[in-house]
Amino acid sequence: MKYYHYIFSPLFYIGVAMAGRFFTRNGLNDWYPFIVKPPYTPPGNIIGMAWTTIFILTAISLILFINAGRNKTGFWPVVSLYILNGIVNAAWSYFFFTRHWIGLAVIDSACIAVTVLLMIIFAGKHSRPSAILLFPYLGWVSFATFLTYVIYRSN
Repeated sequence: MKYYHYIFSPLFYIGVAMAGRFFTRNGLNDWYPFIVKPPYTPPGNIIGMAWTTIFILTAISLILFINAGRNKTGFWPVVSLYILNGIVNAAWSYFFFTRHWIGLAVIDSACIAVTVLLMIIFAGKHSRPSAILLFPYLGWVSFATFLTYVIYRSN
């Protein structure tokens, strides 16, 4: 099936978003409102719109990479990197909202940023547009890592 990735990529990122949402719900109302957060913490609707946009862009990035990189050396490691990134992304919500392990969430967020950077580097070797679509993700997760660290230090 030559075009499986047009279905798989969006479904994968929908799954990542749904897992994150499930884990987020666990602590959103009974814990999160009561922890100390800096005044520049974005409101929930902004965070939701940002992640929705990022997941759409990342799914498109994966599709473009697969189109350009299929049958080339290093293809599967890069696809695995996208998958790892999605898993680590969903894990952040579990660590932060479900378990309240803010310190581990800081480390996880840094891992997300590293995987995004690696995705930019390696996917970009085969598809420049694929890499460019990931820059908003890198920017957002860099901010999120800093924000999570500040929350960790404040609590």
